Amino acid sequence: MSKHVLTASLYGIHARPVRVETSYSSGLTRCTVVGLPDTEIKEAKERVHGACKSSGLPFPRGRVTINLAPAVTKKQGSHFDVPIALSVLQAQGLIAEEKLKDAMFFGELSLGGDITAIVGTLALTLCAKAEGIKRVYVPKDNVAEATLVKGVECFSISHVRELVAHLNGELEWQAEKSSSPPVREMSFSTDFAHVRGQEVVKRALEIAAAGGHNILLNGTPGAGKTMLARSLPSILPPLSRDEILEVTNIHSVAGELSPNVPFLTERPFRSPHHSSSAVSIIGGGSWPKPGEVSLAHRGILFLDEFPEFPRSVLEHLRQPLEDGEVTIARALGTVRFPARFMLVAAMNPCPCGFATDSTRECTCTPQQIIHYNKKMSGPLLDRIDLYVSVPRVETDKLTSEDLAEPSCEVQKRVTQARKIQTKRFSHSTAHTNSEMPVHVLKRHAELNPEGQQLIKAAIDKYHLSARSYTRVLKLARTIADLANEKNISVAHLSEALQYRPQTHLGY
Repeated sequence: MSKHVLTASLYGIHARPVRVETSYSSGLTRCTVVGLPDTEIKEAKERVHGACKSSGLPFPRGRVTINLAPAVTKKQGSHFDVPIALSVLQAQGLIAEEKLKDAMFFGELSLGGDITAIVGTLALTLCAKAEGIKRVYVPKDNVAEATLVKGVECFSISHVRELVAHLNGELEWQAEKSSSPPVREMSFSTDFAHVRGQEVVKRALEIAAAGGHNILLNGTPGAGKTMLARSLPSILPPLSRDEILEVTNIHSVAGELSPNVPFLTERPFRSPHHSSSAVSIIGGGSWPKPGEVSLAHRGILFLDEFPEFPRSVLEHLRQPLEDGEVTIARALGTVRFPARFMLVAAMNPCPCGFATDSTRECTCTPQQIIHYNKKMSGPLLDRIDLYVSVPRVETDKLTSEDLAEPSCEVQKRVTQARKIQTKRFSHSTAHTNSEMPVHVLKRHAELNPEGQQLIKAAIDKYHLSARSYTRVLKLARTIADLANEKNISVAHLSEALQYRPQTHLGY
């Protein structure tokens, strides 16, 4: 049986096992890494050589070949430094084969031999568990992340010399205890209580939060669209443990975590600038990385100044909004990133912003307004559930010292509605009403005869597409859940229909 050291390579948000093998022979001094390594791995031989020299560990002379198997898959990541160093030492007989069994090793080496933090620790540890590995060795800065995975012993490593001493039985280490994300008191910079007026908009945001629906806020500059959107996280329910693992894994692969924030306990809120590229929003690259839509998974993607985004970028949102994932195809394979997020978009009604303002005159021509709205295509707008007008705040409400209903009270209603949906979809992959599969829609969103008559009239009047029709039913189901009603009434359906666009919005 060949001697090897086990590790794993990231591919998307998942990891695949890799065997690291080393052989050396006499000849001209040369070290070669084979097995489709990326640049980081090719440079690992220099870091390993420097770390071994600084730590008093021998590095073989002559021709050294390091093989990463299987050779048919591309490998990436600086975490290959530690397994390569151990494989080189094992080839020289400095580490016994049995010491490396049932273990995976991850870590980047400094030239001084220190083992530093890496990205994707959670995905790598999950891969180890899936392969039946009993022990993983990770940098100390990544331990909290790795110990989220139960069923695998996790060891903290900080220096290659100490690691070799431990593997040779000269130094005893205790495995780290499995950790759970702490229950933290959520604190938000913006609260519904601080938003003056806008009761209709707050109601719409409550419905959107309860069912995970997409929403578009359309109003004059300074009306509070951005503040309302940034208040939305304060009414969302906390992440479940499974969601924490799911979200943390994505952010770990993207390199968004730090030793101070080893896992996420709050729902993501991503707000990219309108100058962002399509790759940064959707994800991709030569080595595919998650984009903003995936970093917003189980949270909110807020696109302020919605029409200012390039139309080509906005059109890329259509698939993830519909499917809840992003599929990126490359020559050597296809990567899928989850992208189940709430889209919150904010826009002005026209370029100057005052087309719907009763106190200021709009200076835009009709052609300018049409061109402005046509930046957003009909198929994209058809994927938005709630269209809400955000008017200028009345003077009395703006100057009032009375606080509105706080977010904590709204969150209770949202959380209760989400619990109803969790029970409803306990045997499904859906989490919220917005994710409800079409084949179960009739069972959970059945209308009475009055409701049937109303929806038929709405289809004819507003020219609802098949997609819009199902989204209206899902929205009505959420409104009924907020009212803790088993059946959808005409009142619930009527409220859902009022959130459809009443005016021309570019389609």
